[in-house]
Amino acid sequence: MTARTIDQKENARRRHVYGRTHGKTLKPRQANLMETLAPRVSISLEDGEVDPLTLFPAGTEEAWLEIGFGGGEHLAWQAEHYRQVGFMGCEPFINGVAKLVSEIDERGLQNVRIHADDARFLLEKLKPGTLSRVTINYPDPWPKSRHHKRRFVNAETLALISRVMKDGGELRFSSDIPHYVAWTLAHIRRHNLEEKGRFEWLAERPADWRERPVDQPRTRYEAKAIREGRTPAYLRFRHVVSA
Repeated sequence: MTARTIDQKENARRRHVYGRTHGKTLKPRQANLMETLAPRVSISLEDGEVDPLTLFPAGTEEAWLEIGFGGGEHLAWQAEHYRQVGFMGCEPFINGVAKLVSEIDERGLQNVRIHADDARFLLEKLKPGTLSRVTINYPDPWPKSRHHKRRFVNAETLALISRVMKDGGELRFSSDIPHYVAWTLAHIRRHNLEEKGRFEWLAERPADWRERPVDQPRTRYEAKAIREGRTPAYLRFRHVVSA
């Protein structure tokens, strides 16, 4: 399977893998930053292929991508602690984008860029073999069976992610929904049988997927899931490009 070309003009007709894109009215400060700062940190897809390292200040060593960053807590923490890394974040929910833009302003982050739309559009445009890490934290589980086809993890998106990841790069996936965890592992196994770029599961013992990675901060969503009795799983994979 090869990554299929995505025409942004077809967005309205394409199956959504996310829910609503707007919530409460933005606070005045957020609205102002969306007018002033957001355009400066937005990723343009108008000029063809995107080389991630060209989006960031000189000296940036590698590029990481977070798909569906929610309120931006995890991405902002990562960007603050790994200043040498350039972070790209995808999120179609405007209120989440506004929260991350506020974090960028408050923390003085120079190493964050945002794609406020479907992550597949960005994945299609990124230069192949340029990402050292891709993170998917708590994606929408679409729990009803008839909606499972909307889950972000599927054959198409795994092929797109594999295309843009470096050999030896890391894919991270977290979820508090057991069925989605099993779904992801099954799709990874199927991908590995069909594609040149494979994802090797790094777990060697149960604690490896039961314990949160030390460099992954707990978000409000995760804390809420634990309070409500759901147990998160943390999957980590190494991307290996076959000869």
